[in-house]
Amino acid sequence: MRIDHLVPAALYDFGAVLARAGFQAWIVGGAIRNLVLGREPSDWDAATDARPEDVMRAFRRTVPTGVKHGTVTVFWRDLQIETTTFRVEEGYADGRRPDRVSFTPDIREDLKRRDFTMNSMALNLATREFLDPHDGLGDLGRRLVRAIGNPLERFDEDGLRPLRAVRFAGQLGYAIDGPTFEAIGSSLHRFRAVSSERVRDEFAKILLSARPSYGIGLLERSGLLAEFLPELAACRGVEQGGLHSFDVFDHLAAACDAAPPVLELRLAALLHDLGKPGRKAGDAEGGFSFHRHEEDSARMVKGILPRLKFPNLVTERVERLARHHMFSYSDEWTDAAVRRFVARVGEDLVEDLLALRVADSAALAGTPPEPRGVESFRKRIEAVLAASRVLGVKDLAVSGDDLASVGVPKGPVMGRLLAELLETVMDDPSLNERERLLLIAERIKPKYGLS
Repeated sequence: MRIDHLVPAALYDFGAVLARAGFQAWIVGGAIRNLVLGREPSDWDAATDARPEDVMRAFRRTVPTGVKHGTVTVFWRDLQIETTTFRVEEGYADGRRPDRVSFTPDIREDLKRRDFTMNSMALNLATREFLDPHDGLGDLGRRLVRAIGNPLERFDEDGLRPLRAVRFAGQLGYAIDGPTFEAIGSSLHRFRAVSSERVRDEFAKILLSARPSYGIGLLERSGLLAEFLPELAACRGVEQGGLHSFDVFDHLAAACDAAPPVLELRLAALLHDLGKPGRKAGDAEGGFSFHRHEEDSARMVKGILPRLKFPNLVTERVERLARHHMFSYSDEWTDAAVRRFVARVGEDLVEDLLALRVADSAALAGTPPEPRGVESFRKRIEAVLAASRVLGVKDLAVSGDDLASVGVPKGPVMGRLLAELLETVMDDPSLNERERLLLIAERIKPKYGLS
């Protein structure tokens, strides 16, 4: 396999520095896989027989990122190269890190410890030899994710590897080798020890793949999904009827496919109907209803995403999307109703909410997303906001200090009076002038026990 011409010249210069010092240097791992697939590597990993101290002597700019396990990050030209000494690992009591690491002069021994065959190829930076002892190239041609050697042993070494198998399959659209897939179910006890942060990172990559429903299906069939997202697994078999062609689980997976590849949107598409199983009820026509399921879905999002260590901002946005996804716009809405909708949802979320509606609609029967379905509402919102952007108390032409000047004490009463003024301006934006609002405030003060 010829990929050496795709390697940046700076990397060969990096290898030459180690070669002059008497050491080997190989590019390994995901960078080689991506070059074989014709993709741009996102980072560069090097393997060498040089010890960490040798690497740090050879290069001026280094960071000892994992010296105990033989890893030094080298900053070379415009590259950041994670450089690790050939090593053999033994014992994995915590299901992640080796109990013992010993260095070896043999690159082949080093490649044995890696997870999947597609990640066990290497390119020598001095001789340009391409090394593939576990037929990773063949598995890429077969579009197959396969563990090196005994998959149970590989998964026992790191409990995250079962999820990584699904992630690679999902990202690449590959199948998982039969014995490798079967080993996932037998390795769930190891997976349970993996930190939420590591699970989150792999799960996010699955969601941002070209067709996340494929990876989600693998998660479900392997048993992994029930381990870290049982609320979604519980949606399997919950029929919906009506316009829906799928149960809740498949509807959510299809919505995730139809949503733009933005993390908050993919999460919202996947989680927005989680409340349906608990709200399912029969109706008079023999169908089903899920009254107020969006409230339960939003509440569940607030529990799930922090549990998986997603950032607070992501949780907050996905929760709002789930809470408001059941809006029902019609041309009969008044301008005031449109303004109240935007104020309730948040102007920052309107575009995402419309995108979620498009994905949700496409997932009724698995049809392609059709943005035109929300276009009239989008144009109406744009026109209404162009006329008036008074959406909150902060947008009023009066402040708390203004009201205090006419005898309104600061505190709850002032808050309620400001809220009433906001409702007034929502109905008639022309009233948003300081003097007019102060006159209105004077008229309604008696309602609040003020003279």
